[in-house]
Amino acid sequence: MTSSTKPTDKEIQNIFNNIAPIYDQMNNWLSFGVHHVWKKMAVKWSNAQPHHQGLDLCCGTGDLTFLLAKQITHGKVYGVDFSPQLLAVAQEKQQQKPSINNITWIESDVLTLPFDDNTFDCATMGYGLRNVVDIPLALQEIHRVLKPNSKVAILDFHRPSDSLLAQAQRWYIDNIVVNMAQYFGSTAEYAYINPSLDRFPCGEEQIKLGQKAGFNSAIHYPLAGGIMGVLVLTK
Repeated sequence: MTSSTKPTDKEIQNIFNNIAPIYDQMNNWLSFGVHHVWKKMAVKWSNAQPHHQGLDLCCGTGDLTFLLAKQITHGKVYGVDFSPQLLAVAQEKQQQKPSINNITWIESDVLTLPFDDNTFDCATMGYGLRNVVDIPLALQEIHRVLKPNSKVAILDFHRPSDSLLAQAQRWYIDNIVVNMAQYFGSTAEYAYINPSLDRFPCGEEQIKLGQKAGFNSAIHYPLAGGIMGVLVLTK
């Protein structure tokens, strides 16, 4: 796979299986530790309530899933990811959180969710939309499984529109993050980030994709100078 070639679903799955042991640590380095704040913002924008049925897509090692479960105290939360290695880490982390017992972990691709129509009251997705092979189909699936008037908050890294900031972001990933990943033997996996950012639609384009998927409302909130963003869609 070259940097100019869009990876297949299986190649992306292999990337995330391979980086599972260092996923949390690398997220801290990528975001300077601020990703925890952004994830709390995403949960707030999902409008999660105590009795909801919640869904966290591309859940990775479960950070957003746990935050969602803390809001949905009397309901149920499903954490979904297509990487069995990341889900294994999430389940290990849950063992250290005995008070959180309302999560079910499911191995599945977001493009083919194993849920009925109109099942969930709210949903989140962190760092997942940028990595799916078919963004319109992913949004259609999310729309399908949400109940009417429900919200999904989609958090992800972006390429900022400011050229100097974009250049600094590119340099930081190539020279700092990838070098850190090299220490763990994961250079190729993290060299994938910059090409994925180049392919990822900007906020305005995401809004249009959300509308085409059938959502009644679509708002994009840029964060950290456009390095990060949250797309909030309402069915």
